[in-house]
Amino acid sequence: MIRLIRTVGTIIGYAAFVTPKLNGVKRSLTHYDTVTEKDIVTHQYPKRWASKILRTAGVKVNIHGNQNYPENGVLFISNHEGNFDIPVLIYAINKPFGFVSKVEVKKIPFLHKWMDLLNCIYLDRTDRRSSIQMIRDGVTSLKAGHSIMIFPEGTRSKGNGMAEFKAGSFKLAKSAGVPIVPIAIKGTSELMEKYNSKKIVPGQVDVTILDAIDPEIFDRYTLQEVANLVHERIESVIK
Repeated sequence: MIRLIRTVGTIIGYAAFVTPKLNGVKRSLTHYDTVTEKDIVTHQYPKRWASKILRTAGVKVNIHGNQNYPENGVLFISNHEGNFDIPVLIYAINKPFGFVSKVEVKKIPFLHKWMDLLNCIYLDRTDRRSSIQMIRDGVTSLKAGHSIMIFPEGTRSKGNGMAEFKAGSFKLAKSAGVPIVPIAIKGTSELMEKYNSKKIVPGQVDVTILDAIDPEIFDRYTLQEVANLVHERIESVIK
């Protein structure tokens, strides 16, 4: 329980500490010309935030695979095990990205301001129109050169095996014409969900970056077929 309290304190406390620096970060972006350069700058504090969370929780991250990503924006597709997925992925992946998050996260103090800067996209699962707007916003962001992380399962598996990937998530890559980079994450559910989120225990997490999939795959396969293919590749690593 003590570790849980300390970790939650780190999540909110560090965000509160660096939020006064937010305007300075925004002003500094005017000194950079490319989207890639600006994204690297905006991810400096989130990287530190993720590192502090993992250190406080006693989490070691093992990174596997090639981090030589395609240039410009990519759609990261990851399975979704537990609450630690986001800080683990921010820590592990050296290409800046925003992510699709449930709209309730906006209620967490301080965090939403940084999420906006990271070009994160919000989804209200109770509103069908929100899904359509999410895709529009995501395509715009990807075409601008930003990268996005999405969890096509839609909810945490909590270590109970991967759920089906929703084909709609892959519309982002198809409409924007960007590569898909599958990510396999294993072990986050052992940190918290295994104990009904009532405590956090130290542990190890494995993150595996798989080969990028060219957007031309949509010329040969349907959205659902691509979703199934990516699901199989990630599941084969986890198993």
